[in-house]
Amino acid sequence: MADTPVPSSDYEHFASIPWCAEHLRGPRVIMGPPACRSPKANGEDSLLAETLKSQTTILAMLEFYEEPPSPTDRVDSIKTFFTLGSGLNGFPDVCHGGIVSTILDEVTGLLIPINQQRGFMPEIPHMTAYLNITFLRPVKTSATILAQAKITKVDGRKYFAEGWIEEADGTILARAEVLYVALRSAL
Repeated sequence: MADTPVPSSDYEHFASIPWCAEHLRGPRVIMGPPACRSPKANGEDSLLAETLKSQTTILAMLEFYEEPPSPTDRVDSIKTFFTLGSGLNGFPDVCHGGIVSTILDEVTGLLIPINQQRGFMPEIPHMTAYLNITFLRPVKTSATILAQAKITKVDGRKYFAEGWIEEADGTILARAEVLYVALRSAL
């Protein structure tokens, strides 16, 4: 799947942006639209699949990561591009802090279903137990950003992660420390 164009308008969108295209190259890059961008019959993921999926909110979103050496290895990090529209403004041309928090929560959480599919994490729901955001600089709207996340620790039902949002030049705009907990029973 590496270096193979993904049949997606989101892929085409980001591949046409030179700094984004650089990140999408490589022999072991796996990419595609995140599952959270597809509506589910039970209403799951409706925030990013419906409410924040428009020309004025989150125009495009694409996740990608490097394939681990072994199919049984955990995917410890992920990158996700977002193109943000002015419908997310808190101030003129600046993304609302609640949306910045949502992006960081979502990107760090993307590691869970990927690792569930690979058999590393149990197929049970996980919920955000802790999300601590540090805002460093404004996240601009009508712009494309890169959000990254990595698992920092696994302790039983607890999955610790950190995430950050960058501009094209690598300037970090916001950081997050996150704790997800696997539920003991269904919601």
